[in-house]
Amino acid sequence: MILLDRVTKVYNRKSTALDRISLHVEPKEFVIVVGQSGAGKTTLLRLLTREEKPTSGKIIIGGVDYDKLKDRDIPLLRRKIGVVFQDFKLLPNKTVFENVAFALEIVGMGNREIRHTVPRVLDIVNLKGKESNMPSELSGGERQRVAIARAIVRQPKILIADEPTGNLDPKHAWDVIRVLEKINRYGTTVLLTTHNQEIVNKLKRRVVTIEGGRVASDRANSEYTLS
Repeated sequence: MILLDRVTKVYNRKSTALDRISLHVEPKEFVIVVGQSGAGKTTLLRLLTREEKPTSGKIIIGGVDYDKLKDRDIPLLRRKIGVVFQDFKLLPNKTVFENVAFALEIVGMGNREIRHTVPRVLDIVNLKGKESNMPSELSGGERQRVAIARAIVRQPKILIADEPTGNLDPKHAWDVIRVLEKINRYGTTVLLTTHNQEIVNKLKRRVVTIEGGRVASDRANSEYTLS
């Protein structure tokens, strides 16, 4: 599903963000990526979504070889990859329903299919009954779950969650994590970055540690101490 083979990203002579990093993520896996700020996690995610190009090495996502990817095909690629950020990025003047529907409108889906699809996705993220609420009327955890719904409404094969609990209290953080686990059980590959040691240790998933632009460790079902 995700394959990086000796990928390097150099911004300038003094800044090597990633240094010959290799990583393989199977379909339907749930993988946690950890590392200190500046370790290279953000660059890794930007490479996966093709916001950045590697300096060298090979990237293949869902059978798509990035070396052969034309610029005009990048929007199609991004429909296969859902992304959730720490700061939600919701449209403040649209309702919950409208925020999620917007992701379908921009790809040309008809109103009838949107009315059928959006409620099902809101049910998955446990927001049934919140369709008419504005983002300002929701808790932080609920807003993050709207963002997740928007990211998965086009049924991506991969969901990248970049510090999705960073601004949340423990209860709402776990609400979000449980939704990510549910989405993973439905068959979506999940890549989660987090600084929350409790989440890492309780989930007991595969943990990939990035240090200095390299994979320092790659362990399954293990606890980890974040420094």
